[in-house]
Amino acid sequence: MRCLPHVPILHPPHPSDASSIHKPMLKSMLGCCKVYISESRNKTALESIEKAASLFPKAPIINKFEDVDYNRVGYTLVSEFEESEPSLSSSSSCQLTCAVLAMVKAAFDAIDFGLHSGTHPRLGVVDHICFHPLASASLDQAATAARSLATKTGSTLQVPTFLYGAAHEEGRTLDSIRRTLGYFKPNANQNRWIGGPTSHTLPLNPNSGPAQVTLAKGVLIIGATNWVDNYNVPLLSSDISAVRRIAKLVSGRGGGLPSVQAMALAHGEGVIEVACNLLDPNKVGGERVQNKVECLAKEEGISVGKGYFTDFSQEEIIQKYLELFKERN
Repeated sequence: MRCLPHVPILHPPHPSDASSIHKPMLKSMLGCCKVYISESRNKTALESIEKAASLFPKAPIINKFEDVDYNRVGYTLVSEFEESEPSLSSSSSCQLTCAVLAMVKAAFDAIDFGLHSGTHPRLGVVDHICFHPLASASLDQAATAARSLATKTGSTLQVPTFLYGAAHEEGRTLDSIRRTLGYFKPNANQNRWIGGPTSHTLPLNPNSGPAQVTLAKGVLIIGATNWVDNYNVPLLSSDISAVRRIAKLVSGRGGGLPSVQAMALAHGEGVIEVACNLLDPNKVGGERVQNKVECLAKEEGISVGKGYFTDFSQEEIIQKYLELFKERN
């Protein structure tokens, strides 16, 4: 069973917009966008971001996952992809990309990245955005939407923007960009994170936007991939070195589970999580990760709690989206 510690927020369509949505098309080409923002403690900032998204009712927020210890929030938006979806000038086809752009702008207006602290690594105010195709939508559609958004964030908002996955011409990976920019580098405390580039000059040229970074915004990474699940397993320990060993042996990079990326992140007093990206959840899901972590933790003498997903499944997201536009008798 999926465990969602935080209640999702749903923004239903305005009555004036509901009649213009063609229900037969809803299942055909749906795009999902996940937006990760480096803030969860400033409620005023989050309200501003959500208000910006609500101006685009055909791209509702289906899930909101907040984590105060990580000081991070994740939003999941869904909208219909049209064949000309990525046009940011057409009101009928830009709902998803325009909603996300409005959220990014609101986040930059409300949050100073230089003041951020938390136990989750990050590279910017808006740390990561990823587009996923749902139902019969194609990865190419998601990639085109990602590139269109990146052009706007770079040129209009003047933030260095990097592309990955299907949105990048050479298929560059998210973790390769993060590694180059210092995402995985802890500070002297070993369980806190530096928080992205510490110099105005970047070691990697962005795909859009300026080549220099402002510390108040950081950088932005936008990509397009097939579905990815996030599954976190809490370990009742303060031994970051031991949990890092476990995370390494869980990950495909460390010879563990294929298509799994894992890292150890401090999560409150006496808890460290093995936080995982499941790049191919149909082959390696949360249950296998849970079993692997429990096996390795037993060898270290560490107790393990029940893991949880940070979002709904693809099927649940589609269903919740469709329910928003269901006729009410």
